Amino acid sequence: MDWTPIVLTFKLAVLTTAILLVIAVPFSYWLAINNSRLKVVISALVSMPLVLPPTVLGFYLLLLLSPESLPGKWYLNLTNQSLVFSFTGLLIGSVIYSLPFMINPIRSGFASLPRELSEAAYVLGKSKFNVIIKVLLPAIKPALLTGIILTFAHTLGEFGVVLMIGGSIPNETRVVSIAIYDLVETLQYEQAHIYSLFLFGVSFIILLAVQGVNSGFLKRFWR
Repeated sequence: MDWTPIVLTFKLAVLTTAILLVIAVPFSYWLAINNSRLKVVISALVSMPLVLPPTVLGFYLLLLLSPESLPGKWYLNLTNQSLVFSFTGLLIGSVIYSLPFMINPIRSGFASLPRELSEAAYVLGKSKFNVIIKVLLPAIKPALLTGIILTFAHTLGEFGVVLMIGGSIPNETRVVSIAIYDLVETLQYEQAHIYSLFLFGVSFIILLAVQGVNSGFLKRFWR
């Protein structure tokens, strides 16, 4: 059994989750407390990957990251490598595609907190950064954990966007979902079954963890 697609899949899921966590905390806080009309437009854009066909998003990401585009040309001049059909390009696409799975739960967590909690912290002289890190984040631990788990699980099963901007390059972009597709195309059902069973098992465990968080069963481990 070739373990490379599994290693690449977990590498992509871990990096995507870590990057999105850093981005999502301040962004979700802004969305939760901001009342401007712009917030409605930004919220809709963030949630677009939930309803948009992955091939559509993948197509526009392909154009955005191609050597003819500004970011693609900049990256090519800097590294002498193309963003499309590379792991870096795959990671950028994965972060964008998984955005709502991290931001929506954390934003709901921030929005559920009473304003008095942060106002009391400000009165005690804490900075906005310290209020978010030391007061608000500990108060939304279940939402935070749900966002992390959902983002990780969603990244594991990505296919359309991965295929459009990453293709199937062994040791570079050939993650498990792409490996299954390739194996089925060449009628290697036994190998495809092993990879599929692996993803099925991991996804079930992750969703079980989400249910545990939502039902409060895992609270004792998250304190």
